[in-house]
Amino acid sequence: MKRWIRQLAANAVALAVIVATFGQTTQAQEPPVVRIGLMATLSGPAAVYGEHMRDGFLLAVDQANGALGGLETRVIVVDDKLDPDYALKQATKLIEENGVDFFVGVNFSKVMLAVHDPVVRTKTPFIGTHSGPAPVAGRGCSRYFFSTAEQDDQVHETMGRYASVKGFRRVVTIAPDFEAARNAVAAFRRHYSGQLAREIYPKLGKTDFSEEFSQISEIEPDAIYAYMPGGMGVALVKQFHTSGMKGAVPFLSAQTIDAVSLPYTKETAEGLFSASSWAPNLDNPANKRFVMEFSRKYKYSPSVYAAQGYDAGRLIHFALELTGGSKDAEAMLSILQSAPFESVRGDFRFNSNQFPVQDFYLVEGVQRTKRLFEMEAVARVFDDVGDAYSGSCRM
Repeated sequence: MKRWIRQLAANAVALAVIVATFGQTTQAQEPPVVRIGLMATLSGPAAVYGEHMRDGFLLAVDQANGALGGLETRVIVVDDKLDPDYALKQATKLIEENGVDFFVGVNFSKVMLAVHDPVVRTKTPFIGTHSGPAPVAGRGCSRYFFSTAEQDDQVHETMGRYASVKGFRRVVTIAPDFEAARNAVAAFRRHYSGQLAREIYPKLGKTDFSEEFSQISEIEPDAIYAYMPGGMGVALVKQFHTSGMKGAVPFLSAQTIDAVSLPYTKETAEGLFSASSWAPNLDNPANKRFVMEFSRKYKYSPSVYAAQGYDAGRLIHFALELTGGSKDAEAMLSILQSAPFESVRGDFRFNSNQFPVQDFYLVEGVQRTKRLFEMEAVARVFDDVGDAYSGSCRM
């Protein structure tokens, strides 16, 4: 009897060891997970920009079967509400509570300036997907920050260069009356060799531009340059169409006519010009796949914001593949810097400040079908160019 009890006890101990060992083995073999915090503006009138960027990034995750670099990928999407203080709280939560391995996104400069320094101080790799204010590209640069979007000035510089090449001697600029818009006009002027006949700054939120068009008509400029995002831009384009100036005065712009505004401006934007680092007709395999699969999945046409988000997802995917699935931030940085992916923009590499060196295009609003309006690249204005602030970056 005692022998049987001793044997039973021994069997129980052996079973406990087996169970414990199995549990440890199972835990050790659990596949690693990569956690990504995605911050975008997803509420209010500006939500459409964040939706495009989010959808582009999630398409890259979907193409990898939910496993960027072969690792199960969990994307935590947060709305920054275009509120810097709220955005900072959400960024802190993503890093401290959710333990994200990458921080991705941000549409607007005031949010970027609020979250950039706190995020990079945690040594969390931060992939920006649209906003590129000067301090982040210059003296405030960080080895933990990469951008798949241009520095903010560059699209305005592109139009300044185009206006000079076309020989437009007198240009009127029109932009809302706030600091970022004045910076946009200054960036246009950096590459424009002619004369600014007048700088017009309507009150932010204004949608009746009859007074402004009356001024422009009296001045008789060689061209108009407009930086007018959002609803103000839609109103400006529609009123330009009916002003009598369309066809007589070239309309140049940046962040005024794009895939986000075209569903509202439609034929009134046809034939008007903008500047961009991307367009759906860029002829490379990565872009053709992106445009086709984005349109099929989301049932709307992608914009540059979607393209920048998509490139961020592809950058992370191939960087993780090259690290063999390691999420170690220090090992990741040099691989990210090499930009190991095929961009939808074609030529793409990171500059010394980890913003892109890329091409910039003159793009035009065109009507493809009865309902489909797109931006089409019609000329390359800059070839493999970096931004004006990279020389101030010391990492």
